[in-house]
Amino acid sequence: MGNFCFAPLIGDTKAGKLIYTNSYYYIGHFSKFIRPGARRIVSSANRDALQATAFRNPDGSVVVVVMNQTDKALDFQLWLVGQAAKTTAAAHSIMTIVQ
Repeated sequence: MGNFCFAPLIGDTKAGKLIYTNSYYYIGHFSKFIRPGARRIVSSANRDALQATAFRNPDGSVVVVVMNQTDKALDFQLWLVGQAAKTTAAAHSIMTIVQ
């Protein structure tokens, strides 16, 4: 029977090293910037190529995590409280924006 579990961090005991997988870094975007007690707030992407989610931390800061799963860099505007910021999501990337 195969093991279909996937760990963000894998210990290679033969080589004596740790292997950090992509999911390790993805999790970091959430655990580093989204604080305990944060509330998820409404967010949306106007194209299928980008995925986004947003949170308001207890200190009032807003954290937006954006993921681009395509083979191309994508320019987009992040709108927050009536103001827009232009930015680019690199191909196959995840990014965190804190305001």
